[in-house]
Amino acid sequence: MPTVLDSLNAALQRALATDEKVFILGEDILDPYGGAFKVTRGLSTDYPSRVLTTPVSEAAIVGVAAGMALRGLRPVVEIMFGDFLTLAADQLINHVAKFRWMYNDQVRVPLVIRTPMGGRRGYGPTHSQTLEKLFLGVPGLRVLAPCTLNDPGELLLHAILDDEDPVLFIENKLLYLLPIQDINSSRDFSLNQANASPSTILSLSPLSPSPYAPTYTLSLRDAPPPTLTLVAYGFMADLCRQAALLLAYEDEFFTELVIPTQLSPVDMTPILDSARKTHRLLVVEEGSYTLGWGAEILANAAETLGVNLHAARRLACWDLPIPASVPLESAILPGVEDIRKSAKMCE
Repeated sequence: MPTVLDSLNAALQRALATDEKVFILGEDILDPYGGAFKVTRGLSTDYPSRVLTTPVSEAAIVGVAAGMALRGLRPVVEIMFGDFLTLAADQLINHVAKFRWMYNDQVRVPLVIRTPMGGRRGYGPTHSQTLEKLFLGVPGLRVLAPCTLNDPGELLLHAILDDEDPVLFIENKLLYLLPIQDINSSRDFSLNQANASPSTILSLSPLSPSPYAPTYTLSLRDAPPPTLTLVAYGFMADLCRQAALLLAYEDEFFTELVIPTQLSPVDMTPILDSARKTHRLLVVEEGSYTLGWGAEILANAAETLGVNLHAARRLACWDLPIPASVPLESAILPGVEDIRKSAKMCE
C-alpha cells in the first residue's frame, strides 16, 4: 500500500515530467541521499539539470526561487526542517507573498515551499516544532497541509502546476510512512470529499481562491447523530480518528471529524456546518496552545454561531520548547487520550 511519502515523491516526479519549467531546490536533496526524509529520492538521477542542491541558507534558497518564479519558472523549495522557515520569513512575508500586489497584478510568483513539521521523533527543541501558525493569515500566501486521505500527492501536484501564487506546503513528519487511505474503501468511517457534499464545499476566498484543497468529514457509520465536532489537520487528524473510535465504542460519545487541507486562507464553511448540528466544537493541533490556529477557528465559530455554540475547546502542545527526551516530548504533545479527555469535557 503506498505511503504519504510515496505519493509526494510520485507527485514531484510527475511535476518534473509534465512541465520543464519545474525546478526543485534544497539542501542535500541529490541522490543517493535524496533529502532528510527521502521525499526527493530518485529525482536528481532522472532530472539532474532541474534538481539543484543548495548552500545552507534558507533565505538565499527562497530568494533565488522567488526570482525564478518571477521569470516564469515553477520552482519547488524543500526546507529540510520546518523550524528553519524562520530563516526565510523575510523572503516569504515581505517579498514572495507581496510581489503580485506590489506590482499591480502584473507578476505572479508560482513558488511552492515544502517542509516537514512536528515532533514525536526525539529531535529536540530546534528540529521538532510546529511553526506554521507564524505564517497563517499572511495576505497572498496559501498554507496547505496534506493528510492520509485520498492522494496527498495530488494536492502537491496542483500547487506546483496550477497555482500562480506562493504556497507553503506543511508535511508532518509522522505522516510520511503512513499508508494512504482510499476514502471509497474505508471500513470505519463514512467520508465526504469537499467537492461531493454541499455541507463540505470549500468556498473560494476572493484573496486566494483554492479550487483544489479539499475538506473531509468523517463520522461513524450507522451511529447516532454526532454531538461534537472535532477539527484537526495533518497527523493530528489521524490521532483524532483514533480518539473518535474510542469515544464511540467505549464511551458512547459520537463525533464528526472535519479535516481541512487548506489552513490559510481558512474556509469556515464545513466547520460551521458541522458545529451547527453538534453545537460543540473541539479543535486539535500540534502547535503551541497560545495564539494558535485553533484559537482562530474557535473565535470565528463563536462570532458566527453565538449562543448556538454550547461548548468550545482547543487542545494543543504546551507552551514550552519541545524536549529532546521522548517521554517528556510525549507528555507535552497532545495524544489520543488527551483528545478523548478534552472531548468528554465538552459533553
